[in-house]
Amino acid sequence: MSDMTDHIRKPRLLVVDDSAETRELLDRHLSSQGYSVLTAADVAQALRILGSTKVDLVITDLKLPGVSGLDLVRHVRENLKDTAIMMITGYPSVESAVAAVKSGAQEYLTKPFTKEELLGTVRRVVEGLNLRAADLAHRDLIPGFPLELVGESEPMVKLVQAIARVAGMSTPVLITGEYGTGKALVARFIHRFGPRAEAPFVPVLCNGLPEEFVERLLYGWAGQPGGSGSRAGLFEFAQGGTVYFREISVLPRGVQERLALTLREKRYTPAGDDQPRAADFQVIADTQKDLGALTAKGAFLDDLYVRLSLNNVRVPSLRERGNDVILLARHFLRESSSELGKPAPVLTDRAIDAIKAHTWPGNVGELENVARQLVATSDASVIDVADLPASMRYSAIGEVNISRSLADVEVDHIRSVIAAVGGNRTRAAEILGINRKTLREKLKQAKPSQSG
Repeated sequence: MSDMTDHIRKPRLLVVDDSAETRELLDRHLSSQGYSVLTAADVAQALRILGSTKVDLVITDLKLPGVSGLDLVRHVRENLKDTAIMMITGYPSVESAVAAVKSGAQEYLTKPFTKEELLGTVRRVVEGLNLRAADLAHRDLIPGFPLELVGESEPMVKLVQAIARVAGMSTPVLITGEYGTGKALVARFIHRFGPRAEAPFVPVLCNGLPEEFVERLLYGWAGQPGGSGSRAGLFEFAQGGTVYFREISVLPRGVQERLALTLREKRYTPAGDDQPRAADFQVIADTQKDLGALTAKGAFLDDLYVRLSLNNVRVPSLRERGNDVILLARHFLRESSSELGKPAPVLTDRAIDAIKAHTWPGNVGELENVARQLVATSDASVIDVADLPASMRYSAIGEVNISRSLADVEVDHIRSVIAAVGGNRTRAAEILGINRKTLREKLKQAKPSQSG
């Protein structure tokens, strides 16, 4: 571990230039900042050093005697994946800059340059090296975070603080956030870190179930003379623990009313029974809908909303979490690779940029699906932009076309969301804010997608 720490604190740089004066100048400037500097007059000498010494950053001139600096860049990029490259030249041109970047140079500096320009450029590259080394050290699982909550952004820090705040409470908790943000995981953490951790955690899926069925499922019923026996409900199984309602906005209205009464009186009565029982369980509910807006329209019971919203934990979308998306991508790649017995692939800088630029409508769930698909369908050791799903790659066809109708644009978005959630149309409908029937109708009315 100390070797890695030293590596991050004092990178080793190799300066390659046929001018002794330039080598001496760069050596002096860089050494003054604490860098360990090696020098070479040509590519042959540089390759000998690279063959025997671990170098973190190669700074090479474009014009060199014999083999060019571009050839050295290509060699480093294809043979030394942990070594960064920076090119300098006294012959600036658009063509040379493009060639340098395409060959794999992270930075491009034109002579004459100031000391500040040199050190600023090197500092940017070194910061990238530090982030990469930190990732290899699994810094994505930062102290104080539950292991499954990968991230270090401010919204994630606030989320962990909110989990800690509500975990010891007996009053209801409402978890809000978009589809795929990890609300179910947060609910389990609230249960795990609270006083009920050793008791049952009972999830309830509210969507699409008849009111009578849901009521009996929760409350159970007492047997009648000459009839079938008693059946315990989920509330009885959850005694001492937690009942977790998934997407409570669609809980049938009659059940909403009875649940509000249960929370108010802290007791419940099974169907066919006249003996109330203690409701000794915590209620956690989640939703991706705006319950306040639904309540204002009369679409959700105000009494239940008031009781649930006393303790609100909001789970941030992936778009709000900055560089967490890269930490998560690498985490899921490692996890999926480990499950399949493969070495984890490395993301190129271009792939990282594409991942950051994607809007991630399916949030963390979509990112995990993409990572698993990449690992399952390829044995490549490096993932570049071309390996990513089509929706994450640039397309000239995607330029604005004012002749397209609103319906065509809408259908394209629907198809993108369906692809983002692995073809699950129920989840896609939830993200789009429509029901499955409307989703089916829109796809049925759409023109067949064109190619070419």
